[in-house]
Amino acid sequence: MAMHKFFKTSTVLAAGVVLGATGLWLLGPAPTERAADSRERQPLYWVAPMDPDYRRDRPGKSPMGMELIPVYEEPGAQAAPGAVRISPDVVNNLGVRTAQVEAGRLSADIKTVGYVQYDEDRLIHVHPRVEGWIETLYVKAVGDPIERGEPLYTLYSPTLVNAQEELLLALKRDNPVLIDAARARLASLQVPGAAIEQLRKTGQVSQTITLYAPQSGVVDNLEVREGMYVKPGMALMSIGVLDPIWVIGEVFERQASMVHVGNAVRMRLDYLPGRQWRGRVDYIYPSLNPTTRTAQVRVRFDNPDRYLRPGMFAQMEIDTEPGDAALLVPREALIRTGSQSRVVLALGEGRFKSVAVQVGRIAGQRAEILSGLQAGERIVTSAQFLIDSESSKSSDFRRMHHDDGAMDHAEYQTAQPDKTPKDHGEHRNGDRQEMPAEHAGHQMTDTSPGIRRENGQ
Repeated sequence: MAMHKFFKTSTVLAAGVVLGATGLWLLGPAPTERAADSRERQPLYWVAPMDPDYRRDRPGKSPMGMELIPVYEEPGAQAAPGAVRISPDVVNNLGVRTAQVEAGRLSADIKTVGYVQYDEDRLIHVHPRVEGWIETLYVKAVGDPIERGEPLYTLYSPTLVNAQEELLLALKRDNPVLIDAARARLASLQVPGAAIEQLRKTGQVSQTITLYAPQSGVVDNLEVREGMYVKPGMALMSIGVLDPIWVIGEVFERQASMVHVGNAVRMRLDYLPGRQWRGRVDYIYPSLNPTTRTAQVRVRFDNPDRYLRPGMFAQMEIDTEPGDAALLVPREALIRTGSQSRVVLALGEGRFKSVAVQVGRIAGQRAEILSGLQAGERIVTSAQFLIDSESSKSSDFRRMHHDDGAMDHAEYQTAQPDKTPKDHGEHRNGDRQEMPAEHAGHQMTDTSPGIRRENGQ
């Protein structure tokens, strides 16, 4: 009787367990949902924040001592090639900022540098026309002021002595033709008219001739001293004027088309803080500076107080005329390579994509976009280089997938050379860590921390 009662009780308990398990199975999530939940909770692998090629199958630290970040498979429908998704936390940590593509006309002041120099139209170089010796030098140093008609130096030259004797001989013969020829020869040798007239009156040959300043200004490039032997072609000195004076500005080649003769210019000097000079572009040089690869523009300034001095460094702002209507983006959003320029589009919901663009003129902090974008789209202006790298990798992988047919990750690993993961001490820049074998079923390529590639497989 007791045995019968025991079997009855056991049967009731077993039935209860079966009914309970059945209820849990019916009320609980479906097997596929549970598997998906488990799959979403399990990272594919962990990567270093500063080196997406450094991967591990468990949490840890990177060679730089930073915590590894998990990477998950991205569920969802098929996405456009090159699109990547970034979690909100990573967007915040990376400091991702965006800006809107605007339609407008590029008009910005060109900020550049310049240097002060003499007005070359009024810069005179002093050269002797006969050989001889400098007996007396009246200017002693570069920068000495001098007035027109003041003496520069005296010269002893046998050639000048002979030329004077020829004039005296022509005067003695009273031959007008010879007299005119002798006077013309002395004048061509830079003998002053007063010295020729004195020779005619006195009949005495001067052993030295004094040469005088042809204009007022300051002495520059003084290359001679007393007692030196000089000959034709030698540069003795130059005389420049300080009012007016030139300032030569350097403009980048890409901005040269925006500058025209007559554009207003504002100039400041560190030498005189708070003071501003105003002028206009006077001339644009036809060729580029071969050293700096910049176009040179000339601005002429009045300088009655002599504050502007040759060789000074100047800060310049050149007003430009607005260009044609175009799309405008922040200059910092551009990713420039040797062959093309790109920007990173913000597609919304944490999705980003790198696209190629054609860049027009650049002025200040804005750039023209001739093709590749639409007005109203949003682009990334910070941290775009990391996103662009991941977008390019994703696009390349999809292109390979469509060209060669579907290939699961296990086959992809088989085609690669065998590489064994290195520990932190052996890791070097450029070492590539392979994905653990237990994740071979996922079609994923390596990615940066917290960045998911959109995968529709």
